[in-house]
Amino acid sequence: MRRVILIFGLLAGALISVFEIVMIGLWEKNGTALHSELVGYASMVIALSMVFFGIKSYRDNYQKGAIKFWKGVQIGFLITIIASLMYAITWETYNRVNPAGYASFINGYCESYIGKVKAKGASASEVEQAVKSIQDMKKQLENPVIRFGMTLLEIMPVGIIITLISAAVLRKKELLPA
Repeated sequence: MRRVILIFGLLAGALISVFEIVMIGLWEKNGTALHSELVGYASMVIALSMVFFGIKSYRDNYQKGAIKFWKGVQIGFLITIIASLMYAITWETYNRVNPAGYASFINGYCESYIGKVKAKGASASEVEQAVKSIQDMKKQLENPVIRFGMTLLEIMPVGIIITLISAAVLRKKELLPA
C-alpha cells in the first residue's frame, strides 16, 4: 500500500507543482488573469486524477480486483496529502526565492478581486468592506504558517472530493476491471 501511495502521491504532487510553476511563469510574463481560479482548479483536478489511478492500481494489483469504500478513501486521502504538501511547498519555495514576484501576484489578485466587486455594481460601502477584507487576508498571508495552511486548504477539498468519488466508483468490480 505504501508503494502505491508514494508513487501516485509523488506523481500528483509533481504534476500540480509543474502546473503551478507554469502558471506563475505566465503570471510574471503577462500579469493578467492567466492565473485564474478556473485554470488553477482545473490543473488541480488533472493532477489529482492520480488519486483515481492510485486506488485502481491498489485494487487491481493488491486486492484481486475488489476494494472496499473506506480502504479506497484511505489510499486516496494519503495520496492527496502528499500532493497537497508538494503544492504548498512549491508555493512557499516560490515565495522565498522570488518575494517580489509573490508580492506582485498578491497585489494583482487583490486588485482583480476589488475590480470584480466594483464591476458587480457594489455600493461605496460594499467596496470599502471588500477592500478591508482583502487587506486583512493579505496581512494574514504574511505569516508563513497561515499562508502554508491556506495553501493546503486550496487543494485539499479538491482531493477529498476526487477521493470520495473514486472510492465510490472503484468499489464496483465491473468498472474498469484489471
